[in-house]
Amino acid sequence: MGVLAAAGPSPGRRRQRATGARCHLHLRAGPYRYARLMHKYAIGVVGASGYSGIELCRILAAHPGVEVRFVASDRWEGATVRARTGIAGAVGALAYVPNARALAVSPGCAAVLLATPAEASLELAPALLERGIKVVDLSGAFRLADAGLYPKHYGFEHRAPALLGAAVYGLPELVDRKAIAAARLVANPGCYPTAAALAVVPLLRAGLLAEESIVIDAASGASGAGRQASEAYSFCEVADDVRPYKVLRHQHAPEIAQSLARGAGKPVRVTFTPHLLPIRRGILSTASARLAPGAAPGALVEALRAAYRDEPLVEVLDSPEQVSIARTVGTARAAVAVAATDSGLDPGRVVAVSSIDNLLKGAASQAVQNLNLVLGLPERLGLEPAPGVSP
Repeated sequence: MGVLAAAGPSPGRRRQRATGARCHLHLRAGPYRYARLMHKYAIGVVGASGYSGIELCRILAAHPGVEVRFVASDRWEGATVRARTGIAGAVGALAYVPNARALAVSPGCAAVLLATPAEASLELAPALLERGIKVVDLSGAFRLADAGLYPKHYGFEHRAPALLGAAVYGLPELVDRKAIAAARLVANPGCYPTAAALAVVPLLRAGLLAEESIVIDAASGASGAGRQASEAYSFCEVADDVRPYKVLRHQHAPEIAQSLARGAGKPVRVTFTPHLLPIRRGILSTASARLAPGAAPGALVEALRAAYRDEPLVEVLDSPEQVSIARTVGTARAAVAVAATDSGLDPGRVVAVSSIDNLLKGAASQAVQNLNLVLGLPERLGLEPAPGVSP
């Protein structure tokens, strides 16, 4: 069993257009039509009982280019995927093994996806890499380039600092895809950083924002906190309420600052405030900045359109008022828009808004984008039409 066979240029480099509210994969006649499915890559999923892990299993169950060999979860050890999630087929028939057995059952896998807490990923990823298995990590264990930031923001000393330099940050629309494809370890971005970067980085790259602090306010559904049982996230505490949390201390703040700095080519001051919404999933992010001296407000939307002209999974809208969680929830897409004024109460103010599904573009579907690139498969294989939602 080999790879997905196709005549002509690599299908992973092809671009397809979005149609309607959701994106669909159209395989055109000619050199891009697949001859036959010759091989499915063996993969594993660790942390498969969390919300992101369940979404990974749901997407991968219908993915034509991979075969899920094992799923690991301490919570659901011994149960089948179908019994716990309703996912059918070969993936549904798999029984969860404990996380401690992930290494033992990983031989033969081309890649393993880690939907585990950061400290667990920090233990598993180096061991998998030593066995020649590629890793896509959905935690924050390898996202930050500076190991010194981990004690403050993640609560532990980083024990594999050399891997921070080797890990490739996997935001395909903003990062060199060749680097992701060549990576052994991909650090899948966080949900808030994904939403913030997609709206702001193209504006920084175009030199359209002034050297002032960027303020980002973002709101997420309750699934963003993960699958946990605590009073703060119980129904009675979350329903009919909106509140900020982890103000000036959220672990995604340094990741956002790092992404914006890479876009600008220099450090960027940023203030990030997350909010909890009484909904299951979705993120709406609003960034406020100032227009660079001499920049025209109309150049902002042109910068977004230029950045995402060939990116079907990012929809650039005419106005921030068109961006909504409902537009992207349940899809692998992001929606972005920007507005600015050179008059009024605050001349030069820039507002960039984005929305994503925190469990898909903010986690599982983006991880599958990265997995596809690492395996040499078409980037959006298995993601179109939209993978659906759970929860």
